[in-house]
Amino acid sequence: MCDLRRPAAGGMMDLAYVCEWEKWSKSTHCPSVPLACAWSCRNLIAFTMDLRSDDQDLTRMIHILDTEHPWDLHSIPSDHREAITCLEWDQSGSRLLSADADGQIKCWSMADHLANSWESSVGSLVEGDPIVALSWLHNGVKLALHVEKSGASSFGEKFSRVKFSPSLTLFGGKPMEGWIAVTVSGLVTVSLLKPSGQVLTSTESLCRLRGRVALADIAFTGGGNIVVATADGSSASPVQFYKVCVSVVSEKCRIDTEILPSLFMRCTTDLNRKDKFPAITHLKFLARDMSEQVLLCASSQTSSIVECWSLRKEGLPVNNIFQQISPVVGDKQPTILKWRILSATNDLDRVSAVALPKLPISLTNTDLKVASDTQFYPGLGTVEPAAATRPQLTPGEVGVSRALPMPKECPCPAGLALAFHDGSVHIVHRLSLQTMAVFYSSATPRPVDEPAIKRPRTAGPAVHFKAMQLSWTSLALVGIDNQGKLSVLRLSPSMGHPLEVGLALRHLLFLLEYCMVTGYDWWDILLHVQPSMVQSLVEKLHEEYTRQTAALQQVLSTRILAMKASLCKLSPCTVTRVCDYHTKLFLIAISSTLKSLLRPHFLNTPDKSPGDRLTEICAKITDVDIDKVMINLKTEEFVLDMNTLQALQQLLQWVGDFVLYLLASLPNQVGVPPDPRDLIPSPSAPPPPSYSDASFRQGSLLRPGHSFLRDGTSLGMLRELMVVIRIWGLLKPSCLPVYTATSDTQDSMSLLFRLLTKLWICCRDEGPASEPDEALVDECCLLPSQLLIPSLDWLPASDGLVSRLQPKQPLRLQFGRAPTLPGSAATLQLDGLARAPGQPKIDHLRRLHLGACPTEECKACTRGPAFRLRQALLPIRLRSRGERPSRHRGALLCADGLLSAAPGRAARVGSC
Repeated sequence: MCDLRRPAAGGMMDLAYVCEWEKWSKSTHCPSVPLACAWSCRNLIAFTMDLRSDDQDLTRMIHILDTEHPWDLHSIPSDHREAITCLEWDQSGSRLLSADADGQIKCWSMADHLANSWESSVGSLVEGDPIVALSWLHNGVKLALHVEKSGASSFGEKFSRVKFSPSLTLFGGKPMEGWIAVTVSGLVTVSLLKPSGQVLTSTESLCRLRGRVALADIAFTGGGNIVVATADGSSASPVQFYKVCVSVVSEKCRIDTEILPSLFMRCTTDLNRKDKFPAITHLKFLARDMSEQVLLCASSQTSSIVECWSLRKEGLPVNNIFQQISPVVGDKQPTILKWRILSATNDLDRVSAVALPKLPISLTNTDLKVASDTQFYPGLGTVEPAAATRPQLTPGEVGVSRALPMPKECPCPAGLALAFHDGSVHIVHRLSLQTMAVFYSSATPRPVDEPAIKRPRTAGPAVHFKAMQLSWTSLALVGIDNQGKLSVLRLSPSMGHPLEVGLALRHLLFLLEYCMVTGYDWWDILLHVQPSMVQSLVEKLHEEYTRQTAALQQVLSTRILAMKASLCKLSPCTVTRVCDYHTKLFLIAISSTLKSLLRPHFLNTPDKSPGDRLTEICAKITDVDIDKVMINLKTEEFVLDMNTLQALQQLLQWVGDFVLYLLASLPNQVGVPPDPRDLIPSPSAPPPPSYSDASFRQGSLLRPGHSFLRDGTSLGMLRELMVVIRIWGLLKPSCLPVYTATSDTQDSMSLLFRLLTKLWICCRDEGPASEPDEALVDECCLLPSQLLIPSLDWLPASDGLVSRLQPKQPLRLQFGRAPTLPGSAATLQLDGLARAPGQPKIDHLRRLHLGACPTEECKACTRGPAFRLRQALLPIRLRSRGERPSRHRGALLCADGLLSAAPGRAARVGSC
């Protein structure tokens, strides 16, 4: 037994923010209504409420928010006829399942990649049979994090694919999508989504003798089978387990079930506790893809007990007589599957909610040893052999957590969260159930060593979480309490250990790399990044990125820029670099989109696309005359529809203005070496030179655009675009960038291309970077007297939350009301580079001025600082007249430069 009232290990949690509803008159909470909560890999939270009033009923609505803008809540009128019992996100975070107490299941999908626009087109129904468990079918993708290889250079060594079969496959081995649910009457229903859009649904009994199912959970095995655990709610009854196999026979879904070994909770076999905990209140597999371990909680009106069980294969003893008769039996001992208890707690307060980690930490013995040596605990922890004394909660100590001294000897696999009716939240060891971190939110502290049965009953129920979820990196926790408030807590990756700066950075870097590889959003990691860490994190992240293969670098090129931009927002010393990173993302998006419009003259095209040939020719020819470069290109590949060219004029204007701005700013920024972390790595480029950190520390003194002046890849990209613009200008002169020049006869495009080429030659990839010569600097000094230098809009108004959160200073927010957030040194500098909220707005993708109050609805990226008109799309036909389909389709959907299909980014509709 382990005692959660006397934890052997401690940790650190603190409240980040609380969001509550507006006070309604005659509003009531319904304690009997269950709450559901789900946290997606995009850091979107879906939840339900138990709040009702005379005007509206929130119990049958689904509420979705982005953790960066929690006040911007979107409520979906789900049309469920009964209370919603289950919510479940898919692996990409773009689809959501909801189920209710009437047996109805709905599948919700994002409309046009908008986080606040959802539509339900498919679903299933088991009429009149409440759903108690719901899950998407497994797609066969499983990633393992190897803690012992966190210092390896290759991402493939740190994060490896685990052999795992999908629940069901189509022709060719492609996983089939669908969901599985368990009803209260003991039925299992499976719905399969065919590529044609048709839904195949089948329902089958879990066993021949059906009984009531009060609790259930679903897990998956590596062989493609499904395991369902059920309980009827009584601790005197066994917890049943079933294997479910799904197949498609003659275009119909078929379900086969098989009974697996069951178990009785240990507390029911103890004579002293046989009738003390009459009800099983929580039943959870410890991981979605780990059906061998299960967590059970039995409760009374005032207390609970938690047990952890594991399914093991044990040898079956055979009598010697049978071994002599059959020698084969003696050589190979028969085995059986049997549930064994791993750990159990002493009497606890009544458990109100349980949250399990999603981080797929590898649990090999080597991993566990390294976890102990490195104190790496995102979803990890330690175990102390002997229980220590739990610290007393002093009066007035509300909303705090305690970090207790923890030993290094015994590592711990992924931890889980338990919420109690007294208002506390415990992070406990997943197997031994020892406490690692405790968060106190109750305003009426009590002696913690007092047994639960002796505690006086309060006049009303204490504020406690009814539903909880951990984020995908286990660094944040969300809870919905019985008063309708949503709270987000930070969980330290070291679980309260006093760590050296280098070790803390290693923890955060490992999780950032995990998000970079998987495409998951990293907002919850930013909660733990201090301003003093930004410099080292960006440097180490860039070093790890450059160690990867050229193909992997190309895949992750935009994601690492977006990650660097979000990190640099947190420090006042690196704010100006945010502008450069976002500009590079936008430049990559423009270049990819414009190159995708180029098409070969003949359909039987060679291996290289027109965009690849453009890059090759521009890199080979170093002539400063733009017309001589054009001669080497096949101009027929650049022919486009006139309407398309005119629609691109604003983007082409931005490219021309940005080139002019860079060249005009060169004299003011010569002599300051760039930081190699700001450059866009090229697969063919040698390792960048290492500079001292002085240039990084003076980032706040640098002007936006400084890093472009030594980035040969970005300058080469601008040079290619200038050539494309020149050719398109011959087809339609009105699409050319417009400059205000002092002379009517001056060829502005030729002048800028000549200066840009000279600057590019100084830092192109073939050789080491050199200082621009004085002649080039002198010519750039004359630019303001020849052309009117434009003023660029670097960033729109910044309304994010993560850069304004302060340690131990939680924010109090309200749903539906944008707050006035406190400023910091970083946000004040960032606001100086952004457009003020009252200034005219700009469509940051098409570079169109929309005015101060756009008449049409706008959509904004939930992470990137950009928005555009919701219905305004570029009239680009990527497949017209025989051109190739482009892998960059939709690259302009997000200002972060990420493709529309990449997880972790979504847009929201608003007034912007």
